[in-house]
Amino acid sequence: MIQRFRKLFLPLVLTTGILAGCASNADSNKAEEASTLKVMYHDERSFYQQYGMLFTALHPNVEIEVISTQNVRPEEGQDYEKMMMDYIEEQKPDVIMVGVDQYEELAADGKLVELDPFIEKDKFDLEGILPGVVEYLKEKGNGSLYGLTPEFYSQAIFYNKDLFDRYNIEYPRDKMTWEELLHLASLFPTDGTGKDRIYGLKAGYQTSLFELGNTIGLANDLNFVDPNSLQVTINTDSWKSIFESALMAIKSGTLYTEDPNSMNGNFNTYEDYLMRDPFISGRVAMMLEGTYKLNEIKEATASLKDKAVTNWDLVTVPVNPQTPDQSTYVNFYNIFAIHASAENRDAAWDFIKYIHGDDYARVAAKANTGNFPIRTKYIKDDEGRNLAAFYALKPAQPQMYRNYDKLPEMFTSEFYQLANEEMKAAEDGSKSVSEALDSLQNKLDKLMLEAKQKEDAGAVDAEQEAGGGAEAGSTDAAVEEESAPEAAE
Repeated sequence: MIQRFRKLFLPLVLTTGILAGCASNADSNKAEEASTLKVMYHDERSFYQQYGMLFTALHPNVEIEVISTQNVRPEEGQDYEKMMMDYIEEQKPDVIMVGVDQYEELAADGKLVELDPFIEKDKFDLEGILPGVVEYLKEKGNGSLYGLTPEFYSQAIFYNKDLFDRYNIEYPRDKMTWEELLHLASLFPTDGTGKDRIYGLKAGYQTSLFELGNTIGLANDLNFVDPNSLQVTINTDSWKSIFESALMAIKSGTLYTEDPNSMNGNFNTYEDYLMRDPFISGRVAMMLEGTYKLNEIKEATASLKDKAVTNWDLVTVPVNPQTPDQSTYVNFYNIFAIHASAENRDAAWDFIKYIHGDDYARVAAKANTGNFPIRTKYIKDDEGRNLAAFYALKPAQPQMYRNYDKLPEMFTSEFYQLANEEMKAAEDGSKSVSEALDSLQNKLDKLMLEAKQKEDAGAVDAEQEAGGGAEAGSTDAAVEEESAPEAAE
């Protein structure tokens, strides 16, 4: 009910706020020429809720046509990325919304319009944008800026000051390593039962050995497979060290394990729903969570008064000691760019300029969508908490998911099941971490070989089928050619 209310109420709040604060802008745009702007987005309804209602209110002479990406529906065996690129070429949108990999590919192929000339012409302010984002996008654009993203999602370590004070433990700090974080968590007691039980750390919703190791490996910028050579790289000293540290943390009893029954939605009251969270109810000293958790804690504080945690703060997520100023936990999914075939580049730039501008960020920051606006000066906390923990580190694309689409589909579909099975054996004690990794490496090598053979065979079949079709077409053409003189006679 609450989420539904937000979805219905949010567009109205945003539109009212923008119009009240930007009436002068609307007046200045009355004289702009009528034009049509083609924007590629998930679907028309969500586009207008998020961006379109606000933009068209201030640019009434711009007619927006939404090109929905939901029209791209690959069947089994079809390449989604290729279909999406073909769809873009077919529809020729002015503004496209892409992910990091698509952005990099399109920029390299000369399919995007460089934004730097527009930025210089309009003196568009790039200051105050999430640190490292512009540099990151320029790096992906081979030195030029081809797109921007209006919002981002991130994670941080929330910590309960009262629990740290009670047990006389030093507060966590920014830029710790995972090893340091797990050690800090281990300083909390592991005795007690039920509601009296205190945990040092909640590291996500899954605390199996593989999932925890995967989370730590992500921060340390490791990967399981080299997507270019298709070599499995899981049986290394780095992964062994990570899984052994993760296993030690699990065995210590200091990690909170989510009860599946607590997530089934059967709550008598809204208070029960909020208090099922161990951090909100004061039973977990630290948790790794995303930006959306701020709203949930705020609601709990307002609804539960003295029952919910109030004395808490934030530090950055654990970092790779080799790159302590970067984080693989900073994510942005929607990069907006102007396609090279755009017929209305000026209107396209006006749209991009608007949704990345100061006015939009100021109001969007109040929307409580779970994401933050890209302009960080509007990310504030009335209690003075360290919200900078969410954006102090520069974004870095993790090795683990880089060029992930190059992996054979058969491999990716079976990888996690095999990995979980082997790490479960290590967690249960039937295998050592080294034995589990040896076994997993062998199984994955075999799986990769089979997946490649299957993929290669499918490619050959497709080529033969295409060749057969071409040959048949040539035969038909020859028959028509031979029949033509007869018909003439």
